[in-house]
Amino acid sequence: MTQTKTNPGRFFEDYSIGQVIHHAVPRTVSGGERALYHALYPARHALYSSDAFARSCGLDAAPLDDLAAFHVVFGKTVPDISLNALANLGYAEGRWLLPVVPGDTLRSVSEVIGLKQNSNGKSGVVWVRTKGFNQHDTAVLDYVRWVMVKKRDPDAAAPETVIPDLAPALSADQLVIPEGLNFMNYDFTLAGEPHRWGDYAVGEVIDHVDGVTIEEAEHMLATRLWQNTAKVHFDREAREGGRLIYGGHVISMARALSFNGLANAQIIAGLNGGAHANPCHAGDTVRAWSEVLDRAETAAPGVGALRLRLVATKGGKAGELKDAHGKYLPDVLLDLDYWALVPM
Repeated sequence: MTQTKTNPGRFFEDYSIGQVIHHAVPRTVSGGERALYHALYPARHALYSSDAFARSCGLDAAPLDDLAAFHVVFGKTVPDISLNALANLGYAEGRWLLPVVPGDTLRSVSEVIGLKQNSNGKSGVVWVRTKGFNQHDTAVLDYVRWVMVKKRDPDAAAPETVIPDLAPALSADQLVIPEGLNFMNYDFTLAGEPHRWGDYAVGEVIDHVDGVTIEEAEHMLATRLWQNTAKVHFDREAREGGRLIYGGHVISMARALSFNGLANAQIIAGLNGGAHANPCHAGDTVRAWSEVLDRAETAAPGVGALRLRLVATKGGKAGELKDAHGKYLPDVLLDLDYWALVPM
């Protein structure tokens, strides 16, 4: 008698409001994750590159890059949330709660907070709130994301539509400042740029100038590194048009490119919102620009917060985002709204 032991992944009709999913395979991170992260992206923010620099800023040592921690937590969720996804659509209410350091063991838990079947009856959108925990069961990260998932049976009854009420942005006082963080003795020479919090004006647009062409090999390495098993990234027959570059790969590439102009935006503290506007494929050259949306002071010594819009494109001009009808321009890959901590 043949028994099926393999897991085909969840489909849209397998989710219900309030469902809590404990994701498998905790992961202990080390300096290896940092080295691979910095090999995959031109990442060189000083606080994540140097223990000595991090100690001069009040931390015990350089933590793992914020987005590397995000990718690990995110990757745990993929087999349960987006294995059968058509697209990862967006993010909201993301907060980094505690620095992740080498030796930490991360696991993820998600709660389903929204469902809406699409009009074609073949798929639906699932909203989940995910939390990442360390080995002490302390939350290090939480965020909301929504993803379009296939239905197993197009004739299955549609669930009641529940769309979560999500804040358009975090306020600065909701940000968690790492314990001990102090930028009073910040070394701008070692950081790479002289620009302080007060040098940035709301409405300012920064063209990050540089570009990186995405290769199939590096994308495959990145997706495997974060243990992201979504079929659209691995199986070229799973999606018309070929394998889709993991959205997190585009986020990290854009963040790394933003160093040129935002080298002192050291820590990502909040994720207000984000959209993967258009698909990215191998061969695309990613460029980036940022817009300063807001500024705020914090209670930490010498630490200010900038709310930034980070846009990744494949050829678009800095400052150009949407057309006259409010639709993303075809060259826009990513529209990310986040808070960063900057020396004052």
